Amino acid sequence: MTERPVPLDEYPVHQVPLSMRHVATGDRNAYDRCIFQVFDHRGRALLIAGLGVYPNQGVIDAYATLRVGDRLHAVRASDALGEDRMQLRVGPLRIEVREPLRTLRLVCEPDPADPEGLSFDLTWQAAFPARWEPHHVARTGDRLTLEGRRFVQAGTARGTIRAGGERHTVDPDGWTGTRDRSWGVRPIPGEQPGRAAEEYRTEGFHWVWCPIRFRDRFLMVVLQEDADGYRTLSDAVLVHPEGSGRGDQQLGWPYVDIDYAPGTRDPRSAEIRLTGAARKPLDIRAELLTGSPLAVGAGYPPAQGWQHGSWQGRGWSERRVYDLTDPADLGLAGYGVTDHAARFTLDGEVGHGIFEHGSFGRHDPSGFADFAAVAP
Repeated sequence: MTERPVPLDEYPVHQVPLSMRHVATGDRNAYDRCIFQVFDHRGRALLIAGLGVYPNQGVIDAYATLRVGDRLHAVRASDALGEDRMQLRVGPLRIEVREPLRTLRLVCEPDPADPEGLSFDLTWQAAFPARWEPHHVARTGDRLTLEGRRFVQAGTARGTIRAGGERHTVDPDGWTGTRDRSWGVRPIPGEQPGRAAEEYRTEGFHWVWCPIRFRDRFLMVVLQEDADGYRTLSDAVLVHPEGSGRGDQQLGWPYVDIDYAPGTRDPRSAEIRLTGAARKPLDIRAELLTGSPLAVGAGYPPAQGWQHGSWQGRGWSERRVYDLTDPADLGLAGYGVTDHAARFTLDGEVGHGIFEHGSFGRHDPSGFADFAAVAP
């Protein structure tokens, strides 16, 4: 087949002497994707939506989940990656970039066969500048298994969500929106990692990712720790609104003390301990309102069935409603990452954001001795 330029080749955005059809690496795990969280301040509804492309797999896919009570409504779609990557659309799901880094539209078209199924039309509006996270690198032995570049942002949302016969009116006064965009190399299902995976088995993994929006400031906290508590990723920063004339402020080495529900690793609340520029302690209280396991409906490992980047055939889509009290529906979600809508308090001021958490295997600082260990 004769290869031809693609629409994005018209723009002066090339980084390497290749068509924008291709990425600079031949790694099968190359990816480029986004995630949005939109949630109300009472913890009644949590919408998570995302879209990704996997250039060396020839796949584009997207998902949306809405948690209301113990029900999780999910829509997933996958297709062959076409030539025009500026069209962020797959099946009933699409993202429209109205103004880069400022205004985006998120749409899930209704299913004519199921008028009570999940659908939405939302405008996501940035309230703060996008902020880079630290360069994220992981290796299995000497082999690079993850290298990602990611920015994070907080804002508002406006529009309508429908599911299960209910209509949710989303407005900036009662709802918050967060998001991130990342790209690079990240494991995709189907690979046989071979000897390195056998010799370098993960003993433990501990992860906290918190974008927090207050009225006039945005805080971002992220940390990743190995089994012994060694930090492989760590950052805490305060971001002021655009046009404020104030630069970002680093908030020291973050510590997160988590209160787990007995007999689980499900967080109920947390204290995030930071340090201001004058070395003054800054303590944030996190009250978790509702949570959505990313392994249920959203395609993150160890999801049963569909996972990101896996070929499902052309024009594939699926809708499901999960009962999160049913072990058969929940599956291995307890061994994955969960996004919690949360209420945060700092110096008497209340903000809202996401407390994303995953802890499995040994984690010495938390007192977890192995994969079976849970809170007392």
